[in-house]
Amino acid sequence: MSLTRRQWLKLTVGTPALLALTPAVPPILSRAAWAADATRDRSDHVLVILQLSGGNDGLNTVVPYADDDYGRHRSTLRLAERELHKIDAALGFHQEFAAVSQLYQEGHASIVQGVGYPDGSRDHDVALRDWHTARVGELACQTGWVGRAIDVAAQSPTPTVPGVFVGPIAMPFALQAEQQVVPAIRSLDAGQMAGLQPLRRRAQRGGDLTGPSAGLDGTSVADGNPLLDFAHHCLRAAYVGGERLEAVLRRADGVSDYPPLQLASHLAVIAQLIRAQLGIRIFFAELGGGGIGGFDNHANQRDNHAALLRQMSQSMAAFVGDLQRAGMLDRVVVMTFSEFGRTLIENGRRGTDHGDAAPLFLFGGRLRGGLVGSHPRLDRLVQDAPESHTDFRRVYATVLDRWLGLDSVSVLGGRYEPLELFA
Repeated sequence: MSLTRRQWLKLTVGTPALLALTPAVPPILSRAAWAADATRDRSDHVLVILQLSGGNDGLNTVVPYADDDYGRHRSTLRLAERELHKIDAALGFHQEFAAVSQLYQEGHASIVQGVGYPDGSRDHDVALRDWHTARVGELACQTGWVGRAIDVAAQSPTPTVPGVFVGPIAMPFALQAEQQVVPAIRSLDAGQMAGLQPLRRRAQRGGDLTGPSAGLDGTSVADGNPLLDFAHHCLRAAYVGGERLEAVLRRADGVSDYPPLQLASHLAVIAQLIRAQLGIRIFFAELGGGGIGGFDNHANQRDNHAALLRQMSQSMAAFVGDLQRAGMLDRVVVMTFSEFGRTLIENGRRGTDHGDAAPLFLFGGRLRGGLVGSHPRLDRLVQDAPESHTDFRRVYATVLDRWLGLDSVSVLGGRYEPLELFA
């Protein structure tokens, strides 16, 4: 019996093993390995996007402690080697990233280094718009990249809610869609499910919620009326989804394991929605927008930054542990981003100013893990800041194509070389 190229590749080394050898293996074999796995169903994969608002100081998050330029330019903010959770002989995590360091050691975290974009803006509003739209400099763009992805994901026979924002701030522009309405949720509790009662009572009186054209009150929906048929499908999806969510809320599995932190509460909501299996593909949450300046620490940075990193680390560890216990971690990837990094050089107020390059973090059960790309050079600064070398749209393209199974070109408006992020 002859073997196809796909069968040969998977039998000899296996897709994850071959991809783990990249870039040692020839690029043609790496591409062939991914193509061999391209038929894997990604319809149940979930992406959680976490915005670190204000411009996270990547140099004090993933710390280049062995680089003399780091210590020379940070007299008050420098973190000593003994304070860090070491990644390797040159880099270490901030001391408040203990839980993230553990996830990293377990292979559940990756760091994409030096992320930004050419001639990146250092203005908060402009930079966020660029990251949110993925259409750099296109001021007339009226949709966000996540919104466009949600529009694509919604093109399925069964009405679902492809994307949700969880948090107290205004809806981020990234979620602006052309065809879909993206809901915002602050919290979940069993009392909020009271709206299901009318649907439940009608169903109990004999309304068939499973037939293709049955009405909620037991009557038939008029044949040939696509609007009424679509409305019925939406009601039926709301009822079935609500039943699943209510069951998850009654159990409240894992909620008590989250620390009493705002981000943790939002991630707990997301975990509940994932466990309810409502068909939501993309979630968006935020850290830093509710505080004074968030990650935008122009003064007295040390303590403010440490508190935010502590919240992120502890909350993410609880979220990953929750999904792991539920057997769902392999279905979920978390991706962080911040509008820009910070300057290497302190500003005289024990803080840093707007910069360029910053690390982007991923968490999940199907990551290759480890460092992706080189750390930005500290001896080659642009306006006092390390220069980025990895376009953020390459990360977007990778999670769209290789994780969600959505066409990145239609979402991003161009083709960007993917990164080797997933096992």
